Amino acid sequence: MNEIYQQAKVLQPELVEIRREIHRNAEVGTQLQYTKALVKEKLIAYGYEPRDIANSSVVATISGELPGKTMLLRADMDGLAIQEETALDFKCINGAMHGCGHDMHTTMLLGAAKLLKKHQNLIHGNVKLLFQEDEEGFTGAKAVIEDGVLENPKVDAAMALHVNSGTPSNMVLCGLGHFMAGCTLFRIEVGGVGCHGAMPENGVDPINIAAHIYLSLQEIAAREVAAQDPCVLTIGKFAGGQTPNIIPEKAVLEGTIRYKNKETGDRIFKRIQEISNLCAQSFRGKAAVTEIASAPPLINNDEMIHEFCDDIKQFIAPQQVMILPQGGMGSEDFASFSYRVPVAYLLLGAGTSQENEAYGKPMHNQCVVFNEDVLCLGSSILTICAMNWLNKHRND
Repeated sequence: MNEIYQQAKVLQPELVEIRREIHRNAEVGTQLQYTKALVKEKLIAYGYEPRDIANSSVVATISGELPGKTMLLRADMDGLAIQEETALDFKCINGAMHGCGHDMHTTMLLGAAKLLKKHQNLIHGNVKLLFQEDEEGFTGAKAVIEDGVLENPKVDAAMALHVNSGTPSNMVLCGLGHFMAGCTLFRIEVGGVGCHGAMPENGVDPINIAAHIYLSLQEIAAREVAAQDPCVLTIGKFAGGQTPNIIPEKAVLEGTIRYKNKETGDRIFKRIQEISNLCAQSFRGKAAVTEIASAPPLINNDEMIHEFCDDIKQFIAPQQVMILPQGGMGSEDFASFSYRVPVAYLLLGAGTSQENEAYGKPMHNQCVVFNEDVLCLGSSILTICAMNWLNKHRND
């Protein structure tokens, strides 16, 4: 297995070039035409026959010379709708940014595709490579599943790898059980009656109503959910009005509910509806709460996690591999796969400020920078874990 890691290190310059090309051309959501075209071009050059799936996703399968099961390796490709403010000479200037590292993931899976081709004669069964759209909007995984990505050949297990800013470079974090929180994105539309700012008595102020809703929602986690039941409610968008002397017709709040227990998430969403409606009625307005999208909690398969940790320790120092008994409150739409097949979702450290002052910014920050040196390790982890799992479970 160390041979594969050494081969990946030789690929590092190529991986950096690919990653920077994807980075400077970041795209958002389901509209990933440039990224999809680049991925397909590389896969064809490596000897694959990629095909389109869902809106902007790509899938390709490599079959080994030996019989066995099918492992799916997934990388997300979409960026964020924020303006990049790094000092990188390859930064994106089109209003989008790879601030969550999906450019790194796509590149690492392309590296794995090339490595798997080199060792195709040793593969038991199949490895299906999925380059997925819209992880950030939580629609991508559901879309490719609905479009049959888990069939033909039928997928028996799945794996994904995500870089993590603020974790030492090349540190691998392997979480057990409920590793990622579920997440529900929601919108609250508050309706009022527009009027002149000098005569608010002639209207119904939706901004005032929205402010009361915002404050009231903070009490849900603080007073209605047990401390032992992790949840986070965040309002990330508050919009209303365009002119300082006009009370608008409506205001909009958008936010997220994060939870480890699906029932807790459902209960919080119901309370958001109740509180919003009652607050609006109290001030003579109206409120409508809708779900934008959602992803369930991600449940790692503990057996796979322990197997992959052992595999990775064979070619990097054991102290660089850490098993976590529990995860955080971040969310990931790869979770949808965990309810269909056993999955392993790992984190790969991509730099701290102690290593380089440019590293270590929060994920989704407009200045976050990831250490490209981890690309070859990421490609190696995907390749080796997939091949070893297929070999070990070929007769299950």
